[in-house]
Amino acid sequence: MKNGNRGFERQPSFSDEQKPMPLGDKCNYLCPYFRCNKRALLIQVKYTKGNPYKVGYCRWVGDVCITGECQYAYCEKRALLPGNKCAFAINKKNERDNEIEKELEKEDYDDKMKEIISKKFGKKGLDVL
Repeated sequence: MKNGNRGFERQPSFSDEQKPMPLGDKCNYLCPYFRCNKRALLIQVKYTKGNPYKVGYCRWVGDVCITGECQYAYCEKRALLPGNKCAFAINKKNERDNEIEKELEKEDYDDKMKEIISKKFGKKGLDVL
């Protein structure tokens, strides 16, 4: 009973898995999956008017990290696309667009059905549905 868990190991849960953190559709050096092949990425905490913010610093170049534009940058999940784009951000954006399109198609379908039913009954503007 050295560690107090009485022999039971803690099982990893789904909430323990790290999530990608793109900025818009761009890759972010603060993302847990972003890596530097030269191992030169250093995250520094800087303060502006007492508020802390994190900045990626490249020790190899001696300047701020340029994220996905650097030839040594890569993603552990292989989500870094050309043009500094993140595949996770693009997928989320496409999913939202698909949901909106489905809703619009459903509304169009309802309008078409109303037209067909009103033509069958011979009255325009009949609200059956």
